[in-house]
Amino acid sequence: METILSLYEEPYDESRPVVCFDESSKELRKHVRDPLPAKPGAVARTDHHYERNGTRMLHVATEPLTGQCRLHVTERRRTSEWIDCMVAIADDYPDADRIRVVVDNLSTHNPAAFYRFLTPEKAREYLDRLEFYYTPTHGSWLNMAELVWSSLQTQCLNRRIPDAATLRSEVAAWEAERNEMDATIDWQFTNQDARTKLHRLYPTLEEAEN
Repeated sequence: METILSLYEEPYDESRPVVCFDESSKELRKHVRDPLPAKPGAVARTDHHYERNGTRMLHVATEPLTGQCRLHVTERRRTSEWIDCMVAIADDYPDADRIRVVVDNLSTHNPAAFYRFLTPEKAREYLDRLEFYYTPTHGSWLNMAELVWSSLQTQCLNRRIPDAATLRSEVAAWEAERNEMDATIDWQFTNQDARTKLHRLYPTLEEAEN
């Protein structure tokens, strides 16, 4: 935990950017009946019946100190999709010496898998530039990408989306608007806060001695 919090306390360094990465899903639902449009004095109304149309995975990478984010929509969430996202992140920062990526502990987030999908030379090239920081178990809230998910859910995904093409279009529009805003994340939780508020998670000196 403290390793990630220390990372967040560092000043911006374009040669060593910090990128937070996370994944979620969106269920696609078609309208059975067309919604009634909004009218003066009345909101739009949607029938509670709908038709399921599968799900899609969404992958978000965000750079908290610049506000830039990138979203990918895929059919599945496998190691191969994660590798594709990590390659895209690395390619987004061609001049960076090192890219620090905060991710959770999913089994698909395995750097060794680069060698399964890329040539040894390419795998080594990317791994020399990507440095992974894993959130602790039950500590996914430490990943600032979750704050971007919250905004995405309330501003874009809080309605029925019928198909994958519409989802990609809506997400791309939201991504472009957010990037234009340079919506940075002002992270306030520090190591000192953790030691004060989460002191029960720290071992005592007696426990350490034993």
